[in-house]
Amino acid sequence: MANLKIKLVRSIIGTNPKQRKTIEALGLRKREQVVEKPDNPQIRGMIEKVKHLVEVVD
Repeated sequence: MANLKIKLVRSIIGTNPKQRKTIEALGLRKREQVVEKPDNPQIRGMIEKVKHLVEVVD
């Protein structure tokens, strides 16, 4: 199974608590940080909820 590289491109300041928890659950803490997660429906759903804050990089 492939992995996704997820990058936090916007700050979480001013976001609602659910979005902050999602970002935290993805393992992101700082802006411009990149984490690698497995490509599965659960991770895809989390990315969809915060798509305005993150970017999937190659």
